[in-house]
This record gives sequence, C-alpha cells and structure tokens, in this order.
Amino acid sequence: MTVISQPALGTSRGMLWTGRILTGLVVLFLIFDGAIKLVPLPIVTETMQQLGYPATVELARSLGVLLLVCTALYVWPRTALLGAVLLTGYLGGAIATHVRIGNPLFSHTLFGVYLGLLIWGGLYLRDPEIRAQFPVRRI
Repeated sequence: MTVISQPALGTSRGMLWTGRILTGLVVLFLIFDGAIKLVPLPIVTETMQQLGYPATVELARSLGVLLLVCTALYVWPRTALLGAVLLTGYLGGAIATHVRIGNPLFSHTLFGVYLGLLIWGGLYLRDPEIRAQFPVRRI
C-alpha cells in the first residue's frame, strides 16, 4: 500500500497572528468563566439552579477546575489538539443543557457553537499540522 503524504503547509505571519488573537480572546473568556466558578459568585450557583443542576459550591468548583484544565491543555502547543477536543466536549454539554431547558437559540444555545468555532479556528490558523489533516479544498 502506498502512502501519499502532503507537504507541510506553511503558516504566514497573518494566519499565525490571527490564530493567536482568536485563541487569546477565547482563552481570556474561558479563564474568566472558570475563575468565577472557583470563587463561586452567587450568580454562578443561581444560574446552575436555573439550568437544572444542584446549586452546590462543590459542583461549581469542579466545573471551574475542569474548564481551567482543558483551557490549559489548549494553550500549551504540545497538547492543544487534546485541549480543543476536551473543550468541544465541555461546550457540547453546555449546548445540551440549553437545549434541554429551552433557552433562546442564537443567544444561549448556540453560544457554545460560537466558542467552539473560535477554538478550532484559532488552532487551525496557528497549527500547520491541523491544516494538513483538515485541508480546505478549492473547487
């Protein structure tokens, strides 16, 4: 069996910096979100109760730690792909929660999709190996 490999795609400065900026914006938001779950502020436990979860400090802190660990994996270049996959799963849970309780589609339910697109878009633009695995084909 013959294996055909594609040459490594280069990363232009513009792509690299656009990817870094997208990643930076998402990471800042995720760090903020994880940090407020660690404190946790009263709004966090109230929101958890509205979403149908137990309003316990332990659960909020667990979710905060989980989010911060996944975010740290995403930031570190060697584990960025694993971090992106784990963050996608975390956001999938958030999307499912909003669907379950019937929150508005574009403002609440799809917010996880928007974040996921920014996560993967930032990784795609800054990592040539990801672009090689998922090439954009011209028709």
